[in-house]
Amino acid sequence: MFIGVFLAIGLEILRIPVMPFAIGLYLPIYLNATIMIGGVVRLLMDSRKGVDEKTKERQSTDGTLYCAGMIAGEGLVGICLAILTVFGISLDLSGAVNLGNIGGVVLMVLMILSLLKFSLWKKQKNG
Repeated sequence: MFIGVFLAIGLEILRIPVMPFAIGLYLPIYLNATIMIGGVVRLLMDSRKGVDEKTKERQSTDGTLYCAGMIAGEGLVGICLAILTVFGISLDLSGAVNLGNIGGVVLMVLMILSLLKFSLWKKQKNG
């Protein structure tokens, strides 16, 4: 633990942000890659031309709130599944249609489209 403390102090002295460095150390590469993709998308969104700063900030805030809600929802589903497991209730869906990777990709596309709808494609309210 002390090694981590001194490493963080050294990084702060060098003006390197500690949190991204620390996350990069302990998370697996597939999670780091998704975090990096999110950062690149944010960079592209912030560098758009022809959009005023107020609109960019509103869209960024809406997107961040939406994603935070999705993360919280995932946590709640995990807790519900843990409670079901404790009580011995099985949700074995092996007899149902297994869409595998294609189903995961379709679900991810739907989630991305819903994020775009609630952040970028939000209709302006007049008045």
